[in-house]
Amino acid sequence: MPRLPAPGPRFWKGLRANRRTPVLSRLADGSYLSAIGQVRVRIIDAHVTMICAGGTVFTGPYRLVTTLTDARRHPATALVSLYHQRWEHESAYSALRHTLMGGRLLRSGDPVGVEQEMWALLTLYQALRMVMVDAAESRSGTDPDRCSFTVALQAAREHVVQASDVVTTAVDWVGPIGQRVLAALLPARRRRVSTRKVKSPISRYGERQDDGRPDTSCAVTGLAITVLQPALQERALPDVSRDDRHSARVERRREHVLALLKADPGRHWKAREIAHHLGDITLGSMYRQLSRWAKAGLLLKCGPGVYTSIEDLATLLLP
Repeated sequence: MPRLPAPGPRFWKGLRANRRTPVLSRLADGSYLSAIGQVRVRIIDAHVTMICAGGTVFTGPYRLVTTLTDARRHPATALVSLYHQRWEHESAYSALRHTLMGGRLLRSGDPVGVEQEMWALLTLYQALRMVMVDAAESRSGTDPDRCSFTVALQAAREHVVQASDVVTTAVDWVGPIGQRVLAALLPARRRRVSTRKVKSPISRYGERQDDGRPDTSCAVTGLAITVLQPALQERALPDVSRDDRHSARVERRREHVLALLKADPGRHWKAREIAHHLGDITLGSMYRQLSRWAKAGLLLKCGPGVYTSIEDLATLLLP
């Protein structure tokens, strides 16, 4: 498994396929730069085709958002390939709760003590993981996933006990622990896939989703990743809305919106269309202002996020 980027103020997660994001800049690998709120991000849309041992072939969409905006250092295909390992954080929870703690609860009875214990556990966990990665990298072609956390912990305990008998001896963490880890490597990870199942609250049986995946776990013999180019989009909305509270009345946004609706009373305007027409407001602010003006009776809300002139009310009330 390739080493992930160094820790920092970044996130890396999936994004809903129906969320509309502005295309600020297209990158050479097919991904594009965008913005979510005040955060500048990079979005990767891809299709992943899997070929299973039994001959089953299916394609699924992937959409990732990350603050790793350098496409040269972090190619889109590499991030998509690594994203399926996101579930490994569950292994980290298991190592902390069961391997390190043995299922025991924290002993402290006050918040300060609990925080101290948690930091101690996280520090030990990170130190052992660093030793495991260093040991794997010392042997060319060894995947860190094959290193056993249990073996590393047991070796560390024994090394501490033995080192405590000789005070003058410096403790060498990497050598003995790394050797024990390399001597007891786990088998190589197998690429497998199976259908996704969602538990129903009224049934104890899993509900199968018809997504083309095999019913049972099946080995993956082939994998193809196709990064999709972003579709052409309309002009992006600004990141920050213009404050017009101190402007003259005729120059305020409300007056422009009312004039726009009045000019075409039979048209039902979406909030996004009005925001693009103005060009100085975010979509979230546009939704809030339109809703407030509709409650005040200045315009008519005729559907979810859809507005029209109040003059259209008489037409709607006609038999």
